[in-house]
Amino acid sequence: MSAKHKLPVTIVTGFLGSGKTTLLQHALRQQGMQDTAVLVNEFGMVGLDHHLLQMVEESTILLGGGCVCCSTRDDLVQALTQLLNRVQKGERDVSKVVIETTGLADPAPIVFTVLSHPVLQHHFHIQNVIVTVDAVNGLFHLRRQPESVKQALVADKFIITKTDLAPGEEVKQLLRELQVINPSAGRHTAVHGVIDAALLFSPAVTIRQRAADPAPVFQEKGTHVQDVNSVSITFREPLDWTAFGLWLSMLLHAKGEDIMRVKGLLDIGGAGPVILNGVQHIIHPPNHLEAWPSEERVSTLVFIMRSVSPEEILTSLEAFQKAFDVKHNMPEMEILQ
Repeated sequence: MSAKHKLPVTIVTGFLGSGKTTLLQHALRQQGMQDTAVLVNEFGMVGLDHHLLQMVEESTILLGGGCVCCSTRDDLVQALTQLLNRVQKGERDVSKVVIETTGLADPAPIVFTVLSHPVLQHHFHIQNVIVTVDAVNGLFHLRRQPESVKQALVADKFIITKTDLAPGEEVKQLLRELQVINPSAGRHTAVHGVIDAALLFSPAVTIRQRAADPAPVFQEKGTHVQDVNSVSITFREPLDWTAFGLWLSMLLHAKGEDIMRVKGLLDIGGAGPVILNGVQHIIHPPNHLEAWPSEERVSTLVFIMRSVSPEEILTSLEAFQKAFDVKHNMPEMEILQ
């Protein structure tokens, strides 16, 4: 079943006190949000009777292999299965699902659960991972709390909150640090949780790249972002989809736990691009767009990695391209951080 026939799921996460519930309170009151099902991990007072609101107790089952990202959220399976049953019976009209996590949650198991469960994967798809970041305490959390970095690494969109309470230079520094950690994510602000719901829940398509002249980022010794690298790889000609998929599968099998995020907008010769989106070695089903979002038809692939050098990625890809005799379409690399 293609993504257009599945219920879109938006994960809203962010560190403790970063304004997740306030953001949802404002967004869910807006037009077009009446048929939103909301699953909440903690007792945030969303307070809207016309939304299906369910509290979800965290219950995680670690699957074989011991990789944290490949753990199944048994609680989430039960909650989404119950929701699906109600929708199919005609008891609820639901057009989208929002999952609000606890402030200490790692979103990767939630993504894995939806993408890998034999039933859920056919009825739901992950549309966005939204991460709220507190402008007042965000820098401190990124430098001291590993959970905050995990959340930032998997973000499709950052929502910067409390910008009215933080000095302007601190907000700029926070934006620069988020750019270093995850250059592919969009960045928006929300004062008192006010933001356009259409912006919040629209699919993230554009693969962002580094600003022309980014300011240097201060990273304290021993912080959790020190060993994070990001690289943008560009192809000027259409890719061989089969060969590329084989290379990416082999790469993620070997380095999956250290490749925190991969996102791409790929030209495979069709009328529109393919959107590639992955968290560690969990790859979302590719989404084929009917047309390009801009006039430029260039494949762009962004990797965010921990303890993997950009040169390793490029060397591996070049070797694979040569092995498949596509030397005319060699990758161009830009190290983002």
